Amino acid sequence: MRRATSADGAGESGLAKLIELHALNSFGDMLITIALASTIFFSVPTGEARGRVALYLLITMAPFALLAPVIGPLLDRLPHGRRAAMAMSMLVRAVLAWTMAGSIGGADLTLYPEALGCLVASKAYGVVRSVVVPRLKPARVTLVKANSRVTLAGLLATGLAAAVGGGLHLLGPSWPLRGAFLVFVIGTLMAFHLPHQVDSAKGEQRAVLHARPDPAAAQPVRGAAEPGRAAAEPVQAAKPARPKASLRTVGPAVVLGLRAVAALRGLSGFLTLFLAFLLRVDPVGGLAPTAALGLLAIAAGGGNALGSVLGSWLRTRGSEVTITAMLLLATAAAAAAALWYGLATVLVVAAVAGIAGSLAKLALDALIQRDVPEAVRTSTFARSETLMQLSWVAGGSLGILLPLDGALGLSIAAAVLGVALVWTLLALVRLGVRSGAPHPRVA
Repeated sequence: MRRATSADGAGESGLAKLIELHALNSFGDMLITIALASTIFFSVPTGEARGRVALYLLITMAPFALLAPVIGPLLDRLPHGRRAAMAMSMLVRAVLAWTMAGSIGGADLTLYPEALGCLVASKAYGVVRSVVVPRLKPARVTLVKANSRVTLAGLLATGLAAAVGGGLHLLGPSWPLRGAFLVFVIGTLMAFHLPHQVDSAKGEQRAVLHARPDPAAAQPVRGAAEPGRAAAEPVQAAKPARPKASLRTVGPAVVLGLRAVAALRGLSGFLTLFLAFLLRVDPVGGLAPTAALGLLAIAAGGGNALGSVLGSWLRTRGSEVTITAMLLLATAAAAAAALWYGLATVLVVAAVAGIAGSLAKLALDALIQRDVPEAVRTSTFARSETLMQLSWVAGGSLGILLPLDGALGLSIAAAVLGVALVWTLLALVRLGVRSGAPHPRVA
């Protein structure tokens, strides 16, 4: 495993240590998820479970929707303390996991704010991890391949944690949380073993995630001759532009990618909650609810893993086209599942959502690497991660509010994706992107 994480210079650059830390992070998060799911979802009848999940969304996700926009700007103010920030996110979850272990078996409402704390800490880690990867990737490895390695390690750790957490749950509902406590304590110590360049913030500035023209670009150079008039004085050499005005924005291609990937992340949140309840009430294919949910989890997890593997193989060419193609694929899969609702189409839409979401996110990373100047790249990653989580929350909320009708729910999902697809296609046409034309800055 160490040889795999250290390949292509990742051991020398420090990326291998981040890969291992992310695997621990994913392992611990999955143990907490198993403990919460067993208490909120699986231990009660479906009707009561839906009410509990709605309460979970209200108490946990609603405050998070208010806190999430603050995470990125707050972490922007800690550019020299990223290792400490990652360690703190681990330590906070370790303490909360141990605290939740004492209340997981009952109906104590303190479980929900504790879960909110775990969620905020986990997303804070995710934001910092995204901005750290560009500083640790080896010179001969592209950002999309580096992110693919990190993501794939997290997915493999999640699958292993699911098996371990299931075994611990047999000992009692609190044991997965005790296991998570141990994992996050180890992760806290490992965070400080990351290379020191993680805390470097030389030349960084904040980014604004919308495209706008540079006002300085429209102003004539001082001393230049106006049309039809001779110069009254020698033309002065233009001074080097200060980075404040022109580097605080991102290009339209990045905005296109953010919108499309946000739609795919919303689909992931919608399918997670909507299909979880739907298959428990009305499992397709004559399967038992547990078997149907198990197949759904395998399809979604396998799709995520396959998307990460494809991202490490594909050249980072035509990222805009890749993102648009993934959105088109997800829209077609959702529409097919709505028209021919059944076991096969449900598993296909779950797998396609996993592939499309994973590969499109990697393509978005490539767009940020290509079009966003290094001075604001880390800030852009922070804000994009926050947007992705808010999109998941919005999709999950829609999934919990809709009636449990498979064809209806998937039709609505396909319609929302269709609107996002049309919007993306129009933006793609305006950009004049040609499939397969590489940007000169993309390796």
